[in-house]
Amino acid sequence: MFLTDIFNKKTVMPSADTALPGRSMPLDTAEIHFVSGRPLKEPYPEGLETAYFGMGCFWGAERLFWKIPGVYVTSVGYSGGVTPNPTYHETTTGLTGHAEIVKVVFDPSIVSYSQLLKTFFEEHDPTQGMRQGNDIGTTYRSAIYTVNAKQEDEARQVRDNFQAALDKAGRKTPITTEIAPIGDFYYAEDYHQQYLAKNPGGYCGLRGTGVSCAIG
Repeated sequence: MFLTDIFNKKTVMPSADTALPGRSMPLDTAEIHFVSGRPLKEPYPEGLETAYFGMGCFWGAERLFWKIPGVYVTSVGYSGGVTPNPTYHETTTGLTGHAEIVKVVFDPSIVSYSQLLKTFFEEHDPTQGMRQGNDIGTTYRSAIYTVNAKQEDEARQVRDNFQAALDKAGRKTPITTEIAPIGDFYYAEDYHQQYLAKNPGGYCGLRGTGVSCAIG
């Protein structure tokens, strides 16, 4: 197989007919956040909200968010694709359609959704399509999955503001970030959760554009 064939296979979204079949049962994953000691899964304390972001490799992206004051807990998983309960190795083939996603549970009285969006847009390059740096494939695409219309409207407004800032800075490549309602979110395997806390010297390929993202 030629390298171009491999590249195309990994960067084209599969259909229901071409996607891997997956499985009916969820993968085994961690129950407790390695850094905070809080439960990864619901139920969460009353008053908290949830956001979902894809910025390429989810190891470094998750670390960005768990450090933000007001973030209650983070976890990593897969969303936006076709295959039910995919494994990490299945997603990297491009045949599940999923993006690597960070789930962020936060206290809106301490940190706003707009502030999380600012981190999202400033800490990766949202103009690269189905890749992030040297990481290539549908799993590494830029994505914001929303839980309600308010989040979707806010995400689109901040995206447009950031596009204007990129244009002004001379980076006129259009933002390719996918913005859509969240569908199924599948928790990634145990070893991916808080990976860079468990492996401080581990890989992180996140690179921002150097352009500031203004919020209201």
